[in-house]
Amino acid sequence: MMATQGYALFETAIGCCGIAWGAHGIVGVQLPERHDKATRDRLMRRYPDACEAPPPPAVRHAIDDIGRLLRGEARDLSHVVLDMQGVSPLHQRIYALARDIQPGATLAYGDIAARLGDRAAAREVGDAMGKNPFPIIVPCHRVLAAGGKVGGFSAAGGVTTKLRLLNIEGARVGEAPTLFESLPLAARPGQR
Repeated sequence: MMATQGYALFETAIGCCGIAWGAHGIVGVQLPERHDKATRDRLMRRYPDACEAPPPPAVRHAIDDIGRLLRGEARDLSHVVLDMQGVSPLHQRIYALARDIQPGATLAYGDIAARLGDRAAAREVGDAMGKNPFPIIVPCHRVLAAGGKVGGFSAAGGVTTKLRLLNIEGARVGEAPTLFESLPLAARPGQR
């Protein structure tokens, strides 16, 4: 079990985010909840031994880069040290591959599985993305379902938040239905 030393909330273009750290790096990032108190409460549930504190310089640098990325600036977050003591070896490998996806780019779950050497591991990739304790730093929002479909997203706001993050980064998501394609066939214009 990793010891969490502190956490901090910080404002971004998408709302109030949070970050928690320990002696060996960042232990978690929290995307915005409905309001600041809910974001703080979620962090406190995830890291009950952490105290709200001013972030140390390395964490402050990570916060600044996350903020810039969420304002649409291309930022490389590979310098951010993550404490993965509580993360399985498979998820560590998956997160390392996801961290290689640049802003504005995407990969499918199956693409990451293939890079792991097991194309059948797409479900495991999806599981890892759903349990990602480091969103934005490990850009799970850049990992899509097959055929360019959005897939799921476990943060508050779900797929809407994922699409917002991808839009900020200028990523194109294929297979997005048009207004009429999202309607039942009988309700589409020209269909009877």
